Amino acid sequence: MALKATIFKATLNIADMDRHYYADHHMTIARHPSETDERMMIRLLAFALNASDQLEFTKGLSTDDEPELWQKSLSDEIELWIELGLPDESRLRKACNRSKQVILYTYGGRAVPLWWEKHHNKLTRFHNLTVINLPQDATTALAAMAERTMTLQFTIQDGEVSVGNDQSLVNLTPEGMYP
Repeated sequence: MALKATIFKATLNIADMDRHYYADHHMTIARHPSETDERMMIRLLAFALNASDQLEFTKGLSTDDEPELWQKSLSDEIELWIELGLPDESRLRKACNRSKQVILYTYGGRAVPLWWEKHHNKLTRFHNLTVINLPQDATTALAAMAERTMTLQFTIQDGEVSVGNDQSLVNLTPEGMYP
């Protein structure tokens, strides 16, 4: 018998002073059985960092030809493709060919520099790709905030992010790796 996704409800209160975007988003998130709390919370962080009325979650882990999040135009063109983790170069090449802008949020501590060393020569040719690393201590702290029903406040200012709930606060600074 196949394992089913776990459903989470999240309310995100986003105050992004860098982009002048202020909104609340109420969402239902399906966490794939193989997905960790850390990865799910990074999906929420990626949403908050790029939030708009058109940004939406996709089928994610269960689909090879879709990103974690995307934003499409009214004519169904992919404007923004958001990936997580340490994907292979061919997946990023495909994303860059299909979308106007691609953002990759890497995480995983010591594995990230090894992945970057292996792939950076091939990735630098994609001018619509941005690679951002998330510090491991912060993503681990975000994972501890995961609850089946959660309300999270995201404050983004001068490139720094604060994520809080009633019990804790996590501060992180996403590190641009490329460009």
